[in-house]
Amino acid sequence: MNDMTGGEAYKVKLVTDDALDAAISAFLTDPSKPVMIEVRKGSIDVAAAVLVHQWSADELAVEDATPARRRNAVKTAVLLATVG
Repeated sequence: MNDMTGGEAYKVKLVTDDALDAAISAFLTDPSKPVMIEVRKGSIDVAAAVLVHQWSADELAVEDATPARRRNAVKTAVLLATVG
């Protein structure tokens, strides 16, 4: 599938809940370390997904954002990202 998004991959179970949760946790623990979600022969770079999704980047910049708010911001970016 060309131009599949993370959300589409998630719907058809190419990305599991466990893989998504682990990637989000790893990114939030240390955003400077590369975190990739493998999808068949492609992948999603979590940091790149956040950077290109302005709302998510803005949410992570909020100083007093709750952990749930931060997780949701990263999850949104990943699900909207195109698998590369």
